[in-house]
Amino acid sequence: MARQEGDSSLDVVCVGETLVDFVPAEPGQRVRDVTAWKPCIGGSLANVSVGVARLGGRSAYVGVVGEDEFGHFLHERLAAEGVDVSHMRHTDEGRTGLVFISIDARGERSFTYFRTRSAEFLLSARDVHPGFLAKGRVVHCGTNSLKLPEARAAMLRTLELARGAGRIVSCDPNIRIHAWEDPEVLRELLRHLLPGCTVVKLSEEEVAFATGKTDPEEALRHLAGLGVLLPVVTLGPAGAVFLWRDEVVRVPAPRARVVDTTGAGDGFTSAFLLGLSRRYGEASELARATREDLEALATFGCVVGSRVVEHVGAVSGLPFRDEVAALLPPGLRMEAPTR
Repeated sequence: MARQEGDSSLDVVCVGETLVDFVPAEPGQRVRDVTAWKPCIGGSLANVSVGVARLGGRSAYVGVVGEDEFGHFLHERLAAEGVDVSHMRHTDEGRTGLVFISIDARGERSFTYFRTRSAEFLLSARDVHPGFLAKGRVVHCGTNSLKLPEARAAMLRTLELARGAGRIVSCDPNIRIHAWEDPEVLRELLRHLLPGCTVVKLSEEEVAFATGKTDPEEALRHLAGLGVLLPVVTLGPAGAVFLWRDEVVRVPAPRARVVDTTGAGDGFTSAFLLGLSRRYGEASELARATREDLEALATFGCVVGSRVVEHVGAVSGLPFRDEVAALLPPGLRMEAPTR
């Protein structure tokens, strides 16, 4: 069904961290050897919001940045991408986080962070907006901004509200174990967070920490056992695998010339979630999905992820709708359903 005139609904609302990524003008160098840096939108949740917008979706970003030049940089850049930033909060209690990314000859990354007492960690109850969350067909979250108890409580409340409103609740933990003083805090958070999600996306490297399983298929079944309706594991150049009605479904990824793997998973997630939001208005509708429909959406997610790795930075390779129009699956060819 087409959107009705005046429809104010959103496809995907992303809640969590954003920070400024500094990417090198030329890859293949250590951070200490880079002579020119380019500031870019960064942070998994912000990346996904941009990916959704570029594909023609309506996305929003909810989170906290500093009342500083970098915070205003992110606000302006996200708005310019078409992301709703009406609930992006600026604070003078912390500074916007920064990360400098080094890229080796294979496109693999290493990160140098400047995010001590970063503004992104100051997510709190004041950032939980039930009415705004209810506008989103999908509410998507991560874990990197959840170091403080107030932030964890706010995120759990956010997902509780979204779930209570019948929304599709999605989580990509985007695990960065080294960023946690005590990784057990993160593990305990995942125990509370993941069972309340409709969709969980893990990378192959994350499954052991998040699920205690080393095999992706076993991880999928573990997540399903927690109550996750649609668990997904991305496998890099091997594509992705998901579990649907006890069937393991594998989808391929196109061959790509890898320059930088930063943001590949966010590209997959943005395409996949937009497809879910357009094809299924609520979690109850997703429960009636067919394997074929989900396979098409996951395949398209791999297409978008493969475009990202051919560029430096997490957002520069996120494709615009007209660039992938010929590859759009049925769930993205139609207008979003109205509520």
